[in-house]
Amino acid sequence: MSKNVRVRFAPSPTGPLHIGGVRTALFNYLFAKKHGGSFLLRIEDTDQNRYVEGAENYIVDALNWCNIPFDEGPGKNEKFGPYRQSERKHLYKQYADQLIKEGKAYYAFDTSEQLDAHRKDHEANGKTFIYNWHNREKGRLVNSLVLSSDETQEKIDTGEPFVIRFKSPQDEILELKDIIRGDISIDTNTLDDKILFKSDGMPTYHLANIVDDHLMEISHVIRGEEWLPSLALHQLLYNAFGWKAPQFAHLPLILKPTGKGKLSKRDGDKLGFPVFPLEWKDPKTNETSRGYKEDGYFPEAVVNFLAFLGWNPGTEQELFGLEELINDFDLERVNKAGARFDPDKTKWFNHHYMQQQLDLHLAEEFKEMNSELTEIDVNYIALVIGLIKERATFISEFWSLSHYFFKTPETYDEKAFKKAVKDGTIDLMQKTIEIITSTREFTVQNLQSKLKGWITDNEIGFGKVMMPLRLALVGALQGPDVFEIMFLIGKNETVKRIDALVNSI
Repeated sequence: MSKNVRVRFAPSPTGPLHIGGVRTALFNYLFAKKHGGSFLLRIEDTDQNRYVEGAENYIVDALNWCNIPFDEGPGKNEKFGPYRQSERKHLYKQYADQLIKEGKAYYAFDTSEQLDAHRKDHEANGKTFIYNWHNREKGRLVNSLVLSSDETQEKIDTGEPFVIRFKSPQDEILELKDIIRGDISIDTNTLDDKILFKSDGMPTYHLANIVDDHLMEISHVIRGEEWLPSLALHQLLYNAFGWKAPQFAHLPLILKPTGKGKLSKRDGDKLGFPVFPLEWKDPKTNETSRGYKEDGYFPEAVVNFLAFLGWNPGTEQELFGLEELINDFDLERVNKAGARFDPDKTKWFNHHYMQQQLDLHLAEEFKEMNSELTEIDVNYIALVIGLIKERATFISEFWSLSHYFFKTPETYDEKAFKKAVKDGTIDLMQKTIEIITSTREFTVQNLQSKLKGWITDNEIGFGKVMMPLRLALVGALQGPDVFEIMFLIGKNETVKRIDALVNSI
């Protein structure tokens, strides 16, 4: 392993960052940190037509929320800057010109109408049109390989639109290596001559990312499987420039929970889960898309479940903090096959991380979310949360699990009432009030000892007392230990609630 590991995450600012993109960023981050390297953010905004206002800030905010911030990038430690491709466009033309000068690329003046006619002609004969070695010099296409140098220059001088195409080699077998997928062989005769430079004066992704990766000294390119078909071209470009290529690793797709294909926003909308890390409001349509943060997920849970989408530690362990992930992560343990997204598993991770949170921290967030708690001491809320968080997956569920700690029940669950209230319940509840009232040290242990002692000594069925008691306190047959509830709401409130039940029978 090279001592100077440098990796990059290079998204396009065309909208919110998909959770698959976050997974790519995470794997780059883990790899860099494991090997003491640097994690770069580069904004690939060469396609100005698809640029969306606010998308770049969203990407940065998403990485920061996930606790995987970049070491170098726009506005931060810019020693290889600028880190936006649109600000680097003056760099790319010279490299395209170099390839033309060396006979490794050429000008092409074919219009879209001409190319479309070629495609239709091929289709009519049962063939597929590919712009490459078998037709680029036969005169049917308009490029600098068939035009004289004077004709070519005249077209350029008169402002005729052109693109620069890479001259892919003929009759070669290209041997490629991928850390995840192993050895790959490509017959160069099957490759088309990709456009490197567009008529609008901007490079395509292929040229820009090769030049940038070289100039930024990227050692490993870790990216999604969708870029695997471009690997041959990228390796050929490195060869053409005489540069050492980085090592490549193509991550598996994140698949839909059910059915075939990649995970999409539509899957999230249909099944009720977000596919973006943060909430996103589309500046064009004003449509708002859900985010994991706003849906109540902890960033640690999101990072943990994303790590398992394609990577396997080789053990039974499932809960990994960020430092553990850094220590254990290995690209060679990333699977080739697509990773199926499981919404229930994401909730499972969030539930576990909920239990690890400090009760006071959760109480502060819960209080901020709920206007009913404005006047309640946050330390009291924290005590309540300590009793109910085991049943919760999200902070948003706290109120339904704990409202009776803050408000006296106004109604009783109908089924619970029928189940708990029997002949003799009034007498038993009145005796319960006497015992509670006479308990001087109002502690959980004392209440438990006195009430359970009375029930046992008088051979009363526990359910005959405990069910109506819980109903009085909660309004339903649910919740944590009744003695804990009584202790927290206090003696006066406890007696008041039992009295209310007795009066309702």
